[in-house]
Amino acid sequence: MTIQEGLPFPQDFAGMQESRALAAKYSRRNAYRTWGPTLEPMSKMPREWRIQSSLTQHVPDDLAPFVEWFDNQPEARERFRWALRDSLDELLDGQRTGRWAYQQLTKTEKTYLGTAVEVNLTKEFAIDNGLDLDWSISGLDIDCKFSKDLGGWEIPMEMYCCADHGERGGRADHAAVLAWMNDDTSQWAAGIVRITDERLRWKRKRGENGDRVRAYNRDNKRKLSHDVKSEVYWLWGGLQTDLPTNLLLHLDAETRERILTASLPGRPSSGQQRLNQLFREVRDRIVGRQTVLTVGQQDDSPKRARDARKHLRPDAIIVLGHQGSHPHVARALGLPVQVKGEWISTRLVPVSSHDARPKFSLDGQFWARAHGKELLNPTPVPAPDLPYSRKIDAPAP
Repeated sequence: MTIQEGLPFPQDFAGMQESRALAAKYSRRNAYRTWGPTLEPMSKMPREWRIQSSLTQHVPDDLAPFVEWFDNQPEARERFRWALRDSLDELLDGQRTGRWAYQQLTKTEKTYLGTAVEVNLTKEFAIDNGLDLDWSISGLDIDCKFSKDLGGWEIPMEMYCCADHGERGGRADHAAVLAWMNDDTSQWAAGIVRITDERLRWKRKRGENGDRVRAYNRDNKRKLSHDVKSEVYWLWGGLQTDLPTNLLLHLDAETRERILTASLPGRPSSGQQRLNQLFREVRDRIVGRQTVLTVGQQDDSPKRARDARKHLRPDAIIVLGHQGSHPHVARALGLPVQVKGEWISTRLVPVSSHDARPKFSLDGQFWARAHGKELLNPTPVPAPDLPYSRKIDAPAP
């Protein structure tokens, strides 16, 4: 038996099937993509559905088990808002697409956002399956409905009783969790309402016999009537204004452009240069993993974030992660303390031990955050190389 040179041995074929090599040769997985500014708002807020903040509401008896359940979940509000953020970020998939705004999604992806929200909330709160509906909370069926537009929740027939629906109708008037978010304004809300035939929309014109006609869409779903807003119990006091920030979306256009077009001379794109520019431009605030992945658009974008430290040290900028001495440095400087998957950068300046600013000491030298004219110094003192293994000395406040 002879083996032709250049061909793999038979036992190697199985290994080749598991390799990405052939697909990667032609893949655009790591091709850099850019997007223009968004021209239309993400969400509509009809006047009839505008929600106030800090509402004081009476809990309806039939909704009390659901409200109590959410009240008893540890940090339920925090977990809910992050589940909304994660759902949108998953669809944006910035690492592979470069997208940073809802408006850049395809029509199909926009439709799927409601499903993503329900899936993530189900996992986050370990919600059981219902008997007739997707969820069971406190032993009672309830469904989750999401809409990017306030009042836009679409209710299927199986959620409420109606003699005209026959077998397609629900066996009870079920409750629904109504979720909404607007990434443009960082607003979100979550409410609970009991669905009934009367609370859903009817057409303005009556039928041929003078009877009222239900306002179905082509999927036989109906939206809530405008005057039902007062019957929704809004969790956590109504309108919330702290949807976790989409950093790239909320940067001014010129700053975002500088970050996303940063490159080396003669090269069309550079993930390392984009991340360097990100931490150069966005200082003293948390930068999350999704932002790093979107800016880098590479499989190893987090490594590029770590490598930015050595690139920015000559500019007196440090990039702090979650390990070793870095959280201690952030705390000593009065910065938000980052956790895993987060970074924060700041520009330093050497100061004396008598400087009143929050500061830390390394090898006998005190360092503080630069401010005022110090930020304009064209020849700053390079930032120190922060150790991972030992704590930083920080004077007591």
